[in-house]
Amino acid sequence: MYSSFRPGETWLDTEGKPIQAHGGYMYYENNTYYWIGENKEYIDGINGIWHNGVRCYSSQDLYNWKDDGIIISAVQDEDSTLNSKSCMDRPHILYNQKTGRYVCYLKIMEKDGSQSMTILTAERLLGPYEIVKEHFHPYGMNCGDFDLAVDEEGNGYWYFERVHSDLICADLSDNFLDVKDSYSVHFPHPEGVPYVREAPAHFTRNGIHYLITSGTSGYYPNPSETASADDYHGPFTVLGSPHVNDDSNTSFHSQISCVFKVQNKKDLYIAMADRWLVDAMHIPYENVRDVFHLYHLGKTEEALSIMKSLDLPKENTSKAAYVWLPVIFEKGRPKIFWHDEWKIEDYN
Repeated sequence: MYSSFRPGETWLDTEGKPIQAHGGYMYYENNTYYWIGENKEYIDGINGIWHNGVRCYSSQDLYNWKDDGIIISAVQDEDSTLNSKSCMDRPHILYNQKTGRYVCYLKIMEKDGSQSMTILTAERLLGPYEIVKEHFHPYGMNCGDFDLAVDEEGNGYWYFERVHSDLICADLSDNFLDVKDSYSVHFPHPEGVPYVREAPAHFTRNGIHYLITSGTSGYYPNPSETASADDYHGPFTVLGSPHVNDDSNTSFHSQISCVFKVQNKKDLYIAMADRWLVDAMHIPYENVRDVFHLYHLGKTEEALSIMKSLDLPKENTSKAAYVWLPVIFEKGRPKIFWHDEWKIEDYN
């Protein structure tokens, strides 16, 4: 039994097995937290497999997690976006008050290099889920890392990276299976990778909307950035990095996937993050930044030269760790400090 968080250490479920819920999203219902994420068992960076489905865990105390199993399975059909070799990321699940169904969004990196969404629905949170839409490109756009949000009236919002360009906020249709006509554009970065913002994590506090985003450097971590606004559609004011004393410029060697409020706490939020490459913490961010930017500029030989000098490890995400840290607020600005160990009970 766990009674505290230890960021970066191996985290076991109640059966003593490593938790496999990466790129995770938190859903709360009936006094229970549900942690939904990518099952990265056996993903060693060599065998060509990207995922083993979507897994869900449940908990009442946030420390100890029961494995509720695979709720969306990988399939053998090579033409399916759920094939285990298909690049599926960041499962998100919302409940639609109007239809009474659960809706799951999955980011898919297609074989042709484009990025799209697969959308599934179910009558129960734990499934079974059925695909209702594949290869979905909202407004004809490539859509990358994303977050979903629902307001008090049950209206849905979708934040996604228009790949290697900017961040989009779209209103979801009433059934959450499509988008409405209008959308807003945020954080344009014409300089491209790795400065374009991805991995948006949206949350609200005291009527203020916050987005924490990362740069674009694959599984290699980079500096996070916070922005705030009075509305889902902004305009957003950039507040800078939330990670305090992060001398490595790597968001404490992690990438945030979700920020959620702890129930029955006045003002405690938790930032969920993945430490995707535990064997690459010695790699300087500045070198990774240069590699990705050179590739973006088409300077492949220069990029390969730097990569060879770095001797980058295989992207073995089966060993990825979790970095959960408390978010505190100073004059309305979210701040994340490193803790080797911390407890919910230490916060109001």
